Amino acid sequence: MSRLEGFPPVATPGAHTLILGSMPGAASLAAVEYYAHRRNLFWPILGEVLGIDPALPYAERTRRLADAGYALWDVLGACRRHGSLDSNIENDSIEVNDFATFFATHPSIDRVFCNGTTAEQCFRRHVLPALEGRFEFEIRRLPSTSPANASIPHAAKLAAWREIAR
Repeated sequence: MSRLEGFPPVATPGAHTLILGSMPGAASLAAVEYYAHRRNLFWPILGEVLGIDPALPYAERTRRLADAGYALWDVLGACRRHGSLDSNIENDSIEVNDFATFFATHPSIDRVFCNGTTAEQCFRRHVLPALEGRFEFEIRRLPSTSPANASIPHAAKLAAWREIAR
């Protein structure tokens, strides 16, 4: 199984909110775009919550997201995984992104929203202990926008994700 590598963060220095995934799926890695799977609800939900049209070109969507003060990244910088499911990530292959540097260069971030359970668990388990309390922010888990999380209706996901706009 080959080693998969994630993407750099989408962020401006004045970002106030960080949205974290776990690791890009196969469609995202192939397109070199966050949340590229056509059935992933991330961009449609952000369209409804933040007014960023999901039909815009990717570069324009990410620019508008960053300009609005939102940063986008993944907990994992690299791992081994078959397919796209988080449950297939090999635990002994996890390489976490450099959050100490990220938060030091983005000191205005005071909220971290995790896109799903795996993102939250990996952040709490692998990132927070290394930060040793040097940074203060609120951490919240939101329902995953992945098509694999079909048991939660769109309306419920949308209602939960509205919290990022507060």
